[in-house]
Amino acid sequence: MRNYEVAFIAHPELDEASLNTLVEKAKGWVSAAGGQVMQVDLWGRRRLAYPIRKQREGQYVLMQTQMMAVATHDVERNLRLTEQVMRFQIIRTDD
Repeated sequence: MRNYEVAFIAHPELDEASLNTLVEKAKGWVSAAGGQVMQVDLWGRRRLAYPIRKQREGQYVLMQTQMMAVATHDVERNLRLTEQVMRFQIIRTDD
């Protein structure tokens, strides 16, 4: 298994409970793909460099994960189909 960082920007109008539910869903997608989540960092609400879907702010989430390379496709598909996620990025970190 390889190490990956899964970062996404959630809609700024999500309350704390909805954001926690979204993070739990993302953790479930990684687990369902055969991976494991090592750490979750909630960076909070931050100003965006440019507007995304007419929003100037977003809630940033960074997850340190371990999963197989083929598992990233399933996680990416789920993030893309989730309306509350405005942008996401999956990066392989070198050991």
